[in-house]
Amino acid sequence: MTGKEVLHKMKETVKEKVGLGSSADSGKGKSKMSKQITHGFHLLKGKALHEMEDYVVAKFKEVDDNELGLFAIFDGHLTHEIPDYLCSHLFDNILKEPNFWQEPEKAIKKAYYITDTKILDKATDLGKGGSTAVTAILINCQKLVVANVGDSRAVICKSGVAKPLSVDHEPNMEKDEVESRGGFVSNFPGDVPRVDGQLAVTRAFGDKSLKMHLSSEPYVTMEVVDDDAEFLILASDGLWKVMSNQEAVDSVKGIKDAKSAAKRLAEEAVARKSSDDISVVVVRFQ
Repeated sequence: MTGKEVLHKMKETVKEKVGLGSSADSGKGKSKMSKQITHGFHLLKGKALHEMEDYVVAKFKEVDDNELGLFAIFDGHLTHEIPDYLCSHLFDNILKEPNFWQEPEKAIKKAYYITDTKILDKATDLGKGGSTAVTAILINCQKLVVANVGDSRAVICKSGVAKPLSVDHEPNMEKDEVESRGGFVSNFPGDVPRVDGQLAVTRAFGDKSLKMHLSSEPYVTMEVVDDDAEFLILASDGLWKVMSNQEAVDSVKGIKDAKSAAKRLAEEAVARKSSDDISVVVVRFQ
């Protein structure tokens, strides 16, 4: 093995230990606080010739007397370095915020901003492009705090019904905000709306050349994990381009193993002709 190959192997081994996934990959785990809460993830590379640009975080972490479930999908565009960087740094930045336990929404928004600023400062090393993100923090198996920028999505199933916990940041939906920053939204025939004719989302990490017209402020929501909560799905747009929220929930509601459910969703997306990178995390509460 070359020195570069050895370094890559070491990097992937570290990721596996802390619950990170990249390229074609699967994994699973469970809470120590509540044995019935489990998670699984699965990633499939799309048909594009570039490297896999989706990255996953799925792990439980003990913090003092608390347990946190940390789950995320990072979907890069024109880069795999930025989602890789997010895997290693975003949750650390969130948990460093002194008011995280009292005001998690404010802490997450500040940490997203700080992380984005550091990514922009490291643009020479991390390269051009950027990444969408959807993150979910499960606090002591009782409360979910979900945040997102871009079009990776979080959906919870409660009593069989799909409930979105994120918002797709599409150019047509935030056209006024883009224009107020001096940008424009293109609507060319046969193409999706794009910021400045380039990017199909209005919020993302990175994208230094477009940053004046973009935002990295996340949409944040909190959800109580009560007796009606069955499972949570996080996925990149490679899934949501071909499946509705309810279709995704319906396709795995009978699958009790979270890893198998995540794999089922990814494979169903491929069967429906999704050609994009696909990454899925499923967290089962029952």
